[in-house]
Amino acid sequence: MNAPQAMPENWQRALLIMAHPDDPEYGTAAAVAQWTGAGKDISYLLATRGEAGIAGMSPAEAAMVRLDEQRRACEQVGVENLTFLDYPDGRIENTLKLRRDIARAIRRHRPDGIITLNFGETWGPGRWNSSDHRQLGRAVLDAVADAANEWIFPELAEAEGLILHPVQWVAVASPRPTHWLEVDADSVERAVASLAEHRQYLCALSNEPVEVQARQQIDIMTGGAESAKRRVGFELYSF
Repeated sequence: MNAPQAMPENWQRALLIMAHPDDPEYGTAAAVAQWTGAGKDISYLLATRGEAGIAGMSPAEAAMVRLDEQRRACEQVGVENLTFLDYPDGRIENTLKLRRDIARAIRRHRPDGIITLNFGETWGPGRWNSSDHRQLGRAVLDAVADAANEWIFPELAEAEGLILHPVQWVAVASPRPTHWLEVDADSVERAVASLAEHRQYLCALSNEPVEVQARQQIDIMTGGAESAKRRVGFELYSF
């Protein structure tokens, strides 16, 4: 296998697209903190409000809690633009509507690159990946192509004035990385703080203190890398 490569730095704007509140924090918070600290512009687009994610709390209440927690998490890593598509948590499907909504966001934000989460079948042996992650990730890759094609969703240009936008690269936070980003200690601490903002969500997962859970997870996500790479008409990175 080829050795992992450094993530490119010759870009200014990225759009992070994931399924739930907390997905950015588990997957990419330290990288996002490093990038925003260097002056890069990163916006978040989340498909759901994670309303099915807190046991014992009604979806209506959980949606409000998780929205508030995600806003505070964004503040910790320098993200100012947060949007929700309001698809049903746990029931995302890779539909034309979802692809169009994502393509619309890509044309509106006009990012150099897209950041998304592992959409493979598993996170490793015995660790099944959620249906939402699998469905959304595939829709993201399809929508990246759609956003640059004049004949797919022409109504985005005709009715909404959203012209074509080709994306240069897609980065996937993956257990099988091909690329790496060196993050400094401050970015790691900001990542821990951002995950810890999901306080009620984390309290429902474990009796361990929230700060302990957050640090353990960030330590895992800022660990080592292994290599692989494929090409789909734009650069596809995993990190």
